[in-house]
Amino acid sequence: MSERFATGANLTHESANAALSAGFAQISAGATAVDCAALTQFDSSALAVLIAWQRAARERGASLAVLNLPPALASLARAYGVDSLLNERH
Repeated sequence: MSERFATGANLTHESANAALSAGFAQISAGATAVDCAALTQFDSSALAVLIAWQRAARERGASLAVLNLPPALASLARAYGVDSLLNERH
């Protein structure tokens, strides 16, 4: 099990439930970081998924680093006032 997993290219309302489940499985297996570098298509659902993944990690007594958050998604997080919840690392 790698400590890091990737979001994939698409994280929108349509793909959020599948992504959420896949991420929960990775976190349950010990993942401590999610890499958003491949993320090119997203909406506000991506923020909800990232925050839910971080909550799941905290419930396991761990943290989940958000890596390579696309600038437009970081801007959306700031607009919604949730940027401080993402613990982004570059």
